[in-house]
Amino acid sequence: MTTMAQDSTADAAGAVQPAGGAAIRRHELAAFLRSRRERIAPEQAGLPRGARRRTPGLRREEVAQLSAVGVTWYTWLEQARNIQVSVQVLDALARTLMLDASERAHLFQLAGATDPTPAASCASVTPALRELLRRLEPVPACIQNSRYDILAYNRTYGRLFGDLDAIPPEDRNCMLLVHTNQDWQDAVVHLEETQRLMAARLRAALAGHLGEPAWKMLLKRLKTASPEFRENWERYEVVGTRTKTKEFRNAYVGHLTLEHTDLWLGPEVGARMVTYTPKDEETRERLEKLLELACGAAPVR
Repeated sequence: MTTMAQDSTADAAGAVQPAGGAAIRRHELAAFLRSRRERIAPEQAGLPRGARRRTPGLRREEVAQLSAVGVTWYTWLEQARNIQVSVQVLDALARTLMLDASERAHLFQLAGATDPTPAASCASVTPALRELLRRLEPVPACIQNSRYDILAYNRTYGRLFGDLDAIPPEDRNCMLLVHTNQDWQDAVVHLEETQRLMAARLRAALAGHLGEPAWKMLLKRLKTASPEFRENWERYEVVGTRTKTKEFRNAYVGHLTLEHTDLWLGPEVGARMVTYTPKDEETRERLEKLLELACGAAPVR
């Protein structure tokens, strides 16, 4: 994880930068990390303040502990030492320091790294696909990749499990939300069965993405945050994609019975449009009402 770099460095696009430019970026990164660390109160991070605390915000060792990195290594980072930083560590630091989307992008840019999360870029989601999502309303629909990241969605999908708009883009992952978000868990009628099935589908999809940073980051978060996921993951079950009837307890309009369908966007089993069509007239009427309630939100995210 920590290796000493040479006098020249390559940026995220692969271009080699002179030592002077790299040094400037390291000092900017160090200053940025210090400024973000000092603005976070211990209580915000779930830590006791203590009577003898003099450091504004978090201490270096606290950031290191919360991010699961070595204290010495993190200290070197704030001292602008010439060390390399993995995208997994940058992701952990971004979460510990509670960075918003712009700050997260700035962190990765200063580190000369490419953010692997879908929050950074969704180039595959074209304006035509966003228009299609809108035209499907009130049918809830979204675009996901094989990792269950939600890349775009319409208004009824945004209110299907709660308020998706309120969730940071980098956390909009169905697998993560169904294991860690209370609103999503309350909305799923058969939660245990759903969690087990989704873990089995994720394992099947993982075979084509072994070793990829974004997948490693997601698995680490899930194993750390959810005992249920750890248990299901260790079953080593594998399930392919299939159409399925699902039931939800929507917080706004009540019980919904929906037919889940995956519409693949290419020949590879990767990005797909997920739709939830109503199974009965009562559900259809409730989706119409849900769209009415959601009309104050942005058309498609």
